[in-house]
Amino acid sequence: MDPPVAPIALNVAPLNAPQRELEWKPLADLDYQITEENLMSSKHHIHLLNELKIKYESGIDILGIWDSSLPIFKLPQVRQFPDLIHLCAEHYDATQRAVIDPSGLAIFYVTPEAIREMLQFKTKKKLVPLSLIDLIKQGAKLTDAQVTKLNQLYTSSDTMRYPPIHNVYLNQLGRDLADMISPILGYNSVEFVDETVILMMLMFALDKTPICYDYATYISDKIHEQLMNLARERMFRYTSYIYHLILYYQHEKFSFPMRRMDAQGKVRSVVYWSPVFHSRPDTPYTYCEFIDLFIYPTMSILMSSPPPRLTEEMQRILHLSKVYCIGDWYFYQHHTVIRIYGCELAPYRLPRYVPMRLFALEYFRQFGNADVLHFSGKGKKAQLKVRNQLGHFIYNKREEGWQEADRMLESLGLETSFLWTPYDPNHFISMKRVRYRLSSYNHLRIPHIEQYANLSEWQEGTLEEPITQEELALREKRDLLKIADLELCTQVYSLPGTQVQAAASSSKTNQQIIQTVGQTSSKGKEKEMEEQQVHQQEVQHEQVQQEEPLQQGQQPEQVQ
Repeated sequence: MDPPVAPIALNVAPLNAPQRELEWKPLADLDYQITEENLMSSKHHIHLLNELKIKYESGIDILGIWDSSLPIFKLPQVRQFPDLIHLCAEHYDATQRAVIDPSGLAIFYVTPEAIREMLQFKTKKKLVPLSLIDLIKQGAKLTDAQVTKLNQLYTSSDTMRYPPIHNVYLNQLGRDLADMISPILGYNSVEFVDETVILMMLMFALDKTPICYDYATYISDKIHEQLMNLARERMFRYTSYIYHLILYYQHEKFSFPMRRMDAQGKVRSVVYWSPVFHSRPDTPYTYCEFIDLFIYPTMSILMSSPPPRLTEEMQRILHLSKVYCIGDWYFYQHHTVIRIYGCELAPYRLPRYVPMRLFALEYFRQFGNADVLHFSGKGKKAQLKVRNQLGHFIYNKREEGWQEADRMLESLGLETSFLWTPYDPNHFISMKRVRYRLSSYNHLRIPHIEQYANLSEWQEGTLEEPITQEELALREKRDLLKIADLELCTQVYSLPGTQVQAAASSSKTNQQIIQTVGQTSSKGKEKEMEEQQVHQQEVQHEQVQQEEPLQQGQQPEQVQ
């Protein structure tokens, strides 16, 4: 079955968020365009970066991918947190092209020089300006010969494919290139590869030298433009660059382990410093750690005073008055729990410092569940007055909305606290049930926990949720992985000298590589064998790199 046909206006973001479209969603996120979606099934960024560098140093990067500097400017995918992007836009000084703190000092600059410095990019080559308008104009004039070359190099289909091409027809090299090019251009998806991306892919060919574009200037101009227009367009595509710029220029403000220097004492590219905000399945950092260790310190820099664990607005939502209370909050040592009266779902363990984005999702999830369970689900008129909007979320449909909020929180990998039912300490739900001739809802008392509800801050000796042996072992494993992760990507690996010379000098080997690059899926086994050999060489070199620091007594740098 053929994949769906590409939309007419591909990768073109609207000037304003389509409000009418959002009204149809059970739970609408107004910031859905402030995102970097997971791209196609390419390799993990750090692994791909190292592999391309190996091929370059080995003399087998015959397409010149590394020499073009493209891989250097494709940053790792990161966890999304639109609230921080909004805050950066509010503190952006267009004249300085810098995000400034309340005292007027620059937190980081949005300039080509700042981007090149954080990526440790230095070159004497003449850089060619990158223009999306020029790419669009040239892409509209693609010739049949160019399309044929694209199919020979980057597709795995026996049938000739014409742009826009669905990503399922690309081979692994085609996917890797599309995944590097698309986010640099500011595209949110590579489901279909259009003419602009194809045109850049075609600069990597056996019969031509790839263009070395001025990516830093293009990206800094895009960030500047999107920060200036964020309030109107609500669209931002360079979250990863914002995170890495903050980490590079404000690294002393963070307490998580990072490794800034390589074995020779040189500053490394910031992408190697820490995976604290990287988005990948095997990340050693939980979402709560991402919030507490990176987002909270960053927001403290941007704001005049550090945000509290639960803002006054959140507390008013739960406790509007002494008479009208709908829920409670519990401050544990390492996390926060919200409990809405009448909800029979296990609450999520939210970060210590709860951002409005997570509070809104937990509020809609629990309040919606309580309403369906006690009133609207029993044929009664819904009696719980739920807020239709919190933060940047709009709650359109009660029954489907709370389920969508639950799905979104679950996707973050948050753990749940213990189930406490019935929970109705102020008889809020019980009195409403009796009024509608339903049975009373008797609260289950747990005095040693209830006495610490709604405190202004956590106090030692109060709430410390018990940790199972399994959870403790998992935390210890993650702590070891955090250090191991810094060791595994300490250097951009290179192959042993004898293998480098052999690969560079053998014309027969080069001919085999040419066949591998141009082959279709029927010849995929040869490419897999080559990749396996490179992977084995990576593993061997990793072991060498890991042993050297241990022999020299070096430890990963700890920023206090």
